Amino acid sequence: MLAPYFGNTIYTVSGIIGVILAALSLGYYFGGRLADRRPDSAWFYGIILTGGLAVMALQVMTNLILPFLGNALSLIYGPLIAAVILFFLPALLLGMLSPYAIKLQSLNFPETGIGSISGLIFFWSTLGSIVGSLLTGFVLIPNFGVDKIIMGVGALLIVSGFLPLLKNGRRMKYLFLIFLVSFILSVEYLVIGLGANNLVYRHDGVYEKLLIYDGEYKGRPTRFFQQDRSNSGARYLDTDELVFDYTKYYALYKIFNPQLKKALIIGGGAYSIPKALLKEPGVELVEVAEIEPSLYDLAKKYFRLADDQRLTNHVIDGRRWLHDSQNRYDLIFSDVYYSLYSVPVHFTTEEFFKLAKSKLNDKGVFMANLVGNLDNRPPSLIFSEIKTFKAVFPNSYFFAVNSPDIKATQNIIFLGFNSDQTINFSESKIKNNPDKIISQAGEKLIGFGQIDFSLYNRLSDNYAPVEYLTAKVLD
Repeated sequence: MLAPYFGNTIYTVSGIIGVILAALSLGYYFGGRLADRRPDSAWFYGIILTGGLAVMALQVMTNLILPFLGNALSLIYGPLIAAVILFFLPALLLGMLSPYAIKLQSLNFPETGIGSISGLIFFWSTLGSIVGSLLTGFVLIPNFGVDKIIMGVGALLIVSGFLPLLKNGRRMKYLFLIFLVSFILSVEYLVIGLGANNLVYRHDGVYEKLLIYDGEYKGRPTRFFQQDRSNSGARYLDTDELVFDYTKYYALYKIFNPQLKKALIIGGGAYSIPKALLKEPGVELVEVAEIEPSLYDLAKKYFRLADDQRLTNHVIDGRRWLHDSQNRYDLIFSDVYYSLYSVPVHFTTEEFFKLAKSKLNDKGVFMANLVGNLDNRPPSLIFSEIKTFKAVFPNSYFFAVNSPDIKATQNIIFLGFNSDQTINFSESKIKNNPDKIISQAGEKLIGFGQIDFSLYNRLSDNYAPVEYLTAKVLD
């Protein structure tokens, strides 16, 4: 829920876990005290009912508050504050139930013993947590999405708390049913109604929220593909021309290895680069490693990706595919993160770059799209990445998609050449190339001048504080 607004980072995960554990601990404490003062099943079911309402309210607050909080709060402390607002009350109320259940069972079955009762309740609650976790990950999220799961859990809690209270009077029953129906309808309205009129597709993927919508880009009608908070792909509705400038940099392979036959794209997005590569002469195979299962079908349905026997899609983590693949490639293009809010750490390390290099043919080209700025004050994510990359690819080039002279956040293209041959971008055959990406490559080339790379850390699987470095850029 927080990932679309704060990224799927250690700060998000730590914030959610910490807040829920704190709320549960307080719930255990206050639930035990309340159970001693009012050992009444009506109070127990009332807490379940209230907890269900709190879960329902969580869904409303998510749609109303999170867009504002995501823009107003920092990447580091924002997830913690948002987690307190959203999750603290539901977790507190649900945490009160275990000690309350122990108290009620001990009164109803005093001969059983408090130890046995406690063990039995914690056994079932823990077993329920295990089943719920597995069911959510393997069944519910892929098929229903987070919004419907939350509403379903809230409704289940409300019904579970309300049914035992029906004996308290018919008037309460009918009033509550009217309230419940109204509340659920209002939640459904908020969840669905917040989508813009130009929304084409919305669904919770296995890893991210997926959104497809129509709009304009550079004054032209455009269809955008958004994963969580950031656009990861797009196509013009009036042409097949590539939309985002960084995607056009795949064409640099023509300078280094024009005889391209086999290519691997890590990260499909809207499949813009694979689609463009299939139009290039001589290409025999384009493989795509994309971990989100539905993206390939979405690209075919909404982004004009045609069936092609030369295109092979693998639903797998890109680094895992590199490890497993027996192929050697003329081009590997890594496009696995599209903003600073979503940086897969295992694609930033020296070990990853070494693995990629080992899968290149002679004169093969490895390219990676990264996002950052060229502010060289340490610590720096981009300059740590550059240092790491140069250690693996001594013959390497780095291009600032907007300009190497600005400090603003932009796409940075890393290019490693599996050859000792150096490229002079001032040569006339490059500068006079009809492809602007090729002819202007020298203008986008980043020079390092007097940069002291000893000030930056190399990133490894053992040490890669990417999210800390990312947070410093965003804050």
